[in-house]
Amino acid sequence: MDTPFVMSVSRDELHRFSKVPCDAIELVEGLGVRGDAHAGTLVQHRSRVRRDPNQPNLRQVHLIQGALLDEARAAGHDIGPGSLGENILTAGLDLLGLPVGTRLHIGDATVRLTGLRNPCRQIDEHSRGLLKVVVRRADGVPSDSDVELGPTGGVQSVDGVGIVRRAGVMAVVERSGTVRTRDEITVELPEQPHTPLAPV
Repeated sequence: MDTPFVMSVSRDELHRFSKVPCDAIELVEGLGVRGDAHAGTLVQHRSRVRRDPNQPNLRQVHLIQGALLDEARAAGHDIGPGSLGENILTAGLDLLGLPVGTRLHIGDATVRLTGLRNPCRQIDEHSRGLLKVVVRRADGVPSDSDVELGPTGGVQSVDGVGIVRRAGVMAVVERSGTVRTRDEITVELPEQPHTPLAPV
């Protein structure tokens, strides 16, 4: 089996949907990506700040599997690294199948997975119809229906059926370090029993 690795890294100092690809990002323990708008000990995502600005920041680092971008491009969307707001784009790793608490050792840094990104209407505002690529009905039945959003703008269902969220995972930084394109990723699973990732 091929070793998982980093395809690209991105950050942005401003609260925009997409992030800017760069050569390397610096992860800071307990904070996130240095120079990124979402870094901080308390929640930085604007929708969550509006609800409760004193929540701990469980979304310091956003990781997405590179295969999702391939699917989106095959569906006609013009997207590349950083387009979906991720900090780290990965290859060779089933991010969505990992449990809560999984540690990813990347370069000389370590992040711990906290949950799934809950896709929201901003994805469709970025590219019309992209939301249908990043969510699927949990029963696997294809659908042409519009994706149903909850009161806070996150996806909740399609055709009244629960969904599989595919827009990446969120993590916190446990060990500071620099992450670069082509860095290998080592997976450290938590002790059993494992808890599946859920939206954070």
